[in-house]
Amino acid sequence: MFPAASDLYYFVEAVSSLNLSRASEKLGISQPSLSMAVQRLENLVGAPLLIRSKKGVMPTQAGKQLYL
Repeated sequence: MFPAASDLYYFVEAVSSLNLSRASEKLGISQPSLSMAVQRLENLVGAPLLIRSKKGVMPTQAGKQLYL
C-alpha cells in the first residue's frame, strides 16, 4: 500500500515547521487532521515518525529517512 500524497505533503510541512499547529495553519487544515495524516504514515511505515513534545515535534530516525 502506498501513502497518500497529501499525507506525505503534510508530513513534510510538519517536519519543516517543527510544530504541528504552525504546519496545520500554513496548510489550511485542522491540527487533528494533520495528526491523523501523520498517524496514517506511521501505521504504514510501522514506526513512529515524530517525537511530540510541548515545544513542538522532531523527526525520529525513521522520520528523517522518510523526509529525505
